[in-house]
Amino acid sequence: MDQPPTLAAPRHRAALNFIFVTVMLDMLAFGIIIPVLPHLIVELIGGSISKAAVWAGAFAALFMLMQFVFSPVQGALSDRFGRRTVILISSFGLGIDFIVMALAPVLWLLFLGRAVSGICAASFSTANAYIADIIPKEKRAAAFGTLGAAFGIGFIVGPALGGFLGHLHIRLPFWVAAVLSLINFCYGYFVLPESLPKERRSARFDWRHANPFGAVVLLRRYPQVFGLATVFFLINLAQFSLNSTYVLYTDYRYGWGPQAVGYTLGLVGLCSGLVQAVLVRRLMPKLGERRMILAGLTLCIVGYVFFGFASIAWVFLLGIPFLCLGGLAGPPAQAMMTHQVDPHEQGRLQGALTSLASLAGIFGPALFANLFALFISDHAPVQHLPGAAFVLAAALLLAAGLIAMRVTRHAPIAAPLAADEIVPTLPFNEFSSEPLPHVPPEQSP
Repeated sequence: MDQPPTLAAPRHRAALNFIFVTVMLDMLAFGIIIPVLPHLIVELIGGSISKAAVWAGAFAALFMLMQFVFSPVQGALSDRFGRRTVILISSFGLGIDFIVMALAPVLWLLFLGRAVSGICAASFSTANAYIADIIPKEKRAAAFGTLGAAFGIGFIVGPALGGFLGHLHIRLPFWVAAVLSLINFCYGYFVLPESLPKERRSARFDWRHANPFGAVVLLRRYPQVFGLATVFFLINLAQFSLNSTYVLYTDYRYGWGPQAVGYTLGLVGLCSGLVQAVLVRRLMPKLGERRMILAGLTLCIVGYVFFGFASIAWVFLLGIPFLCLGGLAGPPAQAMMTHQVDPHEQGRLQGALTSLASLAGIFGPALFANLFALFISDHAPVQHLPGAAFVLAAALLLAAGLIAMRVTRHAPIAAPLAADEIVPTLPFNEFSSEPLPHVPPEQSP
């Protein structure tokens, strides 16, 4: 017998809280090691900074490659065996992996550990699939926005904490990251219910679809999903203009040092978190998914144009609010894709999207870094345009906006909804990790 909604609600909130904490702690754990990993590489190769720079690039590419390859695998595994199992194994694997990296006496073992981190971190896609399982369609954009806020919090706090811990001992951040991941595993083991009942799971695990190229086949089966996935890829690709050039660009053009860069990046992270956690939830009922996607892309284009053409620092700073408001586009786009895909394929969908983001991470940094280098060199095709990388990012988002406008032109305009608290509609047994029979969102009380 299904439990009354009043009894199920605390369990729902516990599940959502765990997913939020999982994403935040995973990002915190990864962020913690960012300031110290290059220094540890220098130590392990004997002190050569130039060689360490090459290895650091290889580490970053390896991590994104593992994400690209294994995100669809984890998504397919979660469709077949359930979300809970995959998330818990990934959290435990991260904890053990960080311990191995903390103890690594040689470079190859640290390199192997980074590969395993990329594999286990692919559980981000499973966390998104979990949200798609338990949140009704009209509230998924807000839920994905909340996950985006968790991502931002971990990214803001992690590097700052890692810098402090690394000052005490270079390997201490790895130990703290391990503890965070293992605490997350223990918490999830006792709290996290399964979101995908056995009757809604895939009948078998299919290797043909559990790979990045098979995942693209899945996307192509749904024309609107394929178009929105292209938008998703272009958004992620454009973001790497910031990752790869922000520090050098602001130093070259405005003379900013590490402190100014740190303050402004902290501001970007804070504003982005507020947009994802607050504005998405409040604006979604009023604008609907299509208009919020187009509004977010337009605002983000304006932000990148400010960044690319601002000759003085205060004009550059004016672009930050527009850039952060661009975060309105991602959650509704992701929500619209979940509406089109069968319940038993939600894991593969999220795995495919994570693979696309990873693919952007493989090629994006080199593309934008080399473009920046070209336009500040004596061979620049256009003089006095050091912000060319940001101009290209704006062009990519313009293309994304045109695609989004076309593939969503028949999307229904959502009726105004109350911006109330998200309450999942899947009832859970209060004392078991197994789900009770599924109640479709449209039949929920």
